[in-house]
Amino acid sequence: MADLSQLFQLGQQVQGRLTQMQTELAQRSVVGSAGGGMVKVTADGRGQIRSVEIDPAVAAEGDVEMLEDLVLAAVTDAQRKAEELYRSELNKLTGGLPLPFQFPL
Repeated sequence: MADLSQLFQLGQQVQGRLTQMQTELAQRSVVGSAGGGMVKVTADGRGQIRSVEIDPAVAAEGDVEMLEDLVLAAVTDAQRKAEELYRSELNKLTGGLPLPFQFPL
């Protein structure tokens, strides 16, 4: 029965580390961009969008469709980078063991 108790304790430790990792990721940020940096989107390490920066020159052109495409591309880039950060941190936590956790946690 000691093995089951140890497994339970290990599970609790992993849960605690995951909670800590989530907190730390929420405080980190990644930047996605599009159009050579004309549109920048900042997201936290959990993929939540925190800010959007648009170069005024892009808005002045008046091409709304292009601006929409650039914003979408920058958001997608930021979320991809956040997922990469998450997976990297999760890999460190689990020592490379595959776990059934999905992004964002």
